[in-house]
Amino acid sequence: MIRVLILCTHNSARSQMAEALTRDAARRLGVDLDVHSAGTEATRVKDDAKTVMAELGLDLSTHTSKTLWDVPDAQNFDYVVTVCDSAAEACPAYPGKTTRRHYPFVDPSGGSLDRWRAVRDQQKAQFGAFVQALKDGRDVPATYEDSPAVPVA
Repeated sequence: MIRVLILCTHNSARSQMAEALTRDAARRLGVDLDVHSAGTEATRVKDDAKTVMAELGLDLSTHTSKTLWDVPDAQNFDYVVTVCDSAAEACPAYPGKTTRRHYPFVDPSGGSLDRWRAVRDQQKAQFGAFVQALKDGRDVPATYEDSPAVPVA
């Protein structure tokens, strides 16, 4: 099983949404992934994240904000993906077998639900391309810009 960790600063929005979207893409594409998210600090999962994910039928109501140290076997991931610049800078070193990727997304916090939806839809395309690459046995996109266009629907 391939293990994926998605990191952000507070594990309250972008990383939570990316975790759910990655799990959903893996389920739809039949890829066996163990997906987790964490933050450099723990806070709470934001209500707007729960709202926009529920619009896609993805429930974040049981998700909790956690730090890397709350994740099982935190030093043993095949992929570590940071979704904000501060998490990329604070990301700890991982063993050689871990592939790191940085896919920065705008922080939707404090914005309208349309802003939240835009970030969610960008993540859906990005992590859909990530999972598709794993399924196809290709290298996962190195950057957000390297991802092929993936339909959001």
